[in-house]
Amino acid sequence: MPDLIHNLEAVRQRIALAAQVAGRDPRAVTLLAVSKTFPAEDVRAAHAAGQHAFGENYLQEALTKLDALADLRGSIEWHFIGPLQSNKTRPVAERFDWVHSVDRLKIAQRLAEQRPAGLPPLNVCVQVNVSGEASKSGVAPGEAAQVARAVAALPTLRLRGLMAIPEPIGSIEAQRAPHRVLRELFEQLRADGLALDTLSMGMSGDLEAAVLEGATMVRIGTAIFGAREYSN
Repeated sequence: MPDLIHNLEAVRQRIALAAQVAGRDPRAVTLLAVSKTFPAEDVRAAHAAGQHAFGENYLQEALTKLDALADLRGSIEWHFIGPLQSNKTRPVAERFDWVHSVDRLKIAQRLAEQRPAGLPPLNVCVQVNVSGEASKSGVAPGEAAQVARAVAALPTLRLRGLMAIPEPIGSIEAQRAPHRVLRELFEQLRADGLALDTLSMGMSGDLEAAVLEGATMVRIGTAIFGAREYSN
C-alpha cells in the first residue's frame, strides 16, 4: 500500500516540522493512527511501516479488528477514542490499552471495576469540551479538575492527561486558541500535583496548531488512511 506508507511518512514530517518550529523534540509527540472505518488490512500495512499505536471510535468495528489482528497483540497499542456508553465499558476495559474519551466519573468507575486484575492499569484521558459545542462530548473546562482528581484516585486506572476535539477553524492562529485552553488546564493540573504526561489533541486539519501548543499525542486518520466512506 504505497499511498498509505507515503501518507504516514508525510504526517511524520509534518509533526517534525511543527515540533522544530515550536523548539520541541519531535520524539515528544506520539502519532496515533486513527483507523476507524478502515479494514484490518490497512492497520496491518501501517504496522508493517512502523506504526504501533492505533485509535478506534466504534466498539463493534474495533473488536472485530482486534480479533483479526490478534497475532500483533504484543506489538500494537489500541486506543479507544470515541464516545463511550456505560453499557459498553466492559470490552473496552478488557481489551484496550488506552481510553481518551472519559467524559464523566461514572464511565471511569465502570472501567476501573471492569479492568481485569492481570492487566496493567488502563491508561485514560479526561475529555474536555474546550469549544463548548453542544454536539461534543467532554467535561466543561471549569469541571475538569474535579473530574480528573476523582479519576486519578480510582484503582486499575492510570490518569495520563487530557483530550479535546476543538471545533474546526480556518487559520492556524485561530486553531491554536482552543488547544491553548487545554494546555493551560493541563499545566494547572500538573502544578496542583496530578502526575499527567499526555495532551491528546490535534487531528489531520489542525496537527500543526496542536503541536505548537504542546500536544504530546496527535490523532491522525484522514491524512494517513484517506477520506472515509461512512456509508460502508
